[in-house]
Amino acid sequence: MTRRKLIAGNWKMNGLTGHLDEVRAISEGSRDGAIDIDILLCPPATLIRPISDMLSEGGHVQVGGQNCHKAEKGAHTGEVSAEMLRDAGATHVILGHSERRADHGEGNDTVRDKLAAAHRAGLVAVVCIGETLAQREAGETLTVLGDQLAGSLHDDVSPSDTVIAYEPVWAIGTGKTASPDDVAEVHKHLRQRLGERFGEERGQGFRLLYGGSVQPGNAAALMAVADVDGALVGGASLKAQDFLAICEAARNCR
Repeated sequence: MTRRKLIAGNWKMNGLTGHLDEVRAISEGSRDGAIDIDILLCPPATLIRPISDMLSEGGHVQVGGQNCHKAEKGAHTGEVSAEMLRDAGATHVILGHSERRADHGEGNDTVRDKLAAAHRAGLVAVVCIGETLAQREAGETLTVLGDQLAGSLHDDVSPSDTVIAYEPVWAIGTGKTASPDDVAEVHKHLRQRLGERFGEERGQGFRLLYGGSVQPGNAAALMAVADVDGALVGGASLKAQDFLAICEAARNCR
C-alpha cells in the first residue's frame, strides 16, 4: 500500500510573531512540491490563528496544535479544547508527546481521552509513543511501545483521523538518532501490532512517522526505511531552510 508521506514540524514552546517570516518561507518554498507530500506545522497555540490565516492563501501547508484538553469547554483554566484549536484554524493536534507524558504525567488513558476529543472536533491526531534510554538498554523497547500504542488508541481510530509518531525519548533534542535498522525494527513491529488489532487492510493504512533529532543530513536515510511514512521534526522545523530540506528528502523517497 502506498501511503502519502507527512512531514510535521513541532515548534514546542518556541515562536513569536516575528517567526511568521519562516512560515511564509516554508509555504513559498514548498509550493511546487507540496502536491507530492503533506506538510504540517504545529506552532504554539498563540500562533495558530495568524499562521492559519497566512497559510490559507496557498492552501498546501496545514497547521496543528500541540495538545488539547479532553473536555469541550468548562472550568479548566489555562487549557485549550480541541474545538478551540479547530476554531483557530487547526486541522491536526499532537497528542502524547513524551514531554507531555513526562512533564505533566500524561498516561495512555489520558492520551486516549484526548484522542477522542480531537476526533470529536474533527481534528487529525498525531499520537506519539517512545521509549526511554533505560527501557531501550533493558531490551524493553518493543514491549513499551506496544503497550503505549494499545493503550493510547481507541477502537474506532482510522488512517484518515490518526497518525502514529515514534519518537525515542533518548533521541529528542539530543542530537542522537536511532539507526535506520533500529527504526525499521520498531516500525515493522508497530505495523504488525496495528494489523493484529484493526485488521490487515486498516492497519496498513496508518501513517507511521519517525521523530527524534531529524535533520537535513539524516532525513533521506530515515525516509528510505520501510514503513516510515514521514517525520515529526523538532528544532529543524523552526528554520525554513532546514525544514524544506527534510521535505525534499521525503519527496525523493516516495
